[in-house]
Amino acid sequence: MALPEVVSREQWLEARTRLLAEEKALTRRRDRLNAERRMLPMVRVEKDYVFDGPGGKVSLAGLFGECGQLVVQHVMFGPGWDAACPSCTEATNELTDALVTRLRSRNTAFAMVCRAPLAKIEAYRVGRGWTVPWYSSYGTD
Repeated sequence: MALPEVVSREQWLEARTRLLAEEKALTRRRDRLNAERRMLPMVRVEKDYVFDGPGGKVSLAGLFGECGQLVVQHVMFGPGWDAACPSCTEATNELTDALVTRLRSRNTAFAMVCRAPLAKIEAYRVGRGWTVPWYSSYGTD
């Protein structure tokens, strides 16, 4: 790997100042884009999506619980797979009860969904000591 050129402090400061201006412009543009995304119109979900969960069947609306917002994390774990995707598994390792509680305190529910049957999900979840809410869309569209 090639290393950057070694320069004087003044040259570095000039280059850093120039880059900082570009970084700030990019941040402002990203903030505007995020605001535009948040203001996109909504679409009413007419279909009655139903998931299998540890407590039985749950509708999409049921995943919200008492919250006004819902974050759904799709986990790549297909019906014929023995395990979830390694990257999804590592990401799930970082999810904590504290995070889910913090989201809930902000009127936001969290649920993971994958296509594997519930029995596979539960075995995988319990085997890793995960408590995050996880549902199956197996056999549905």
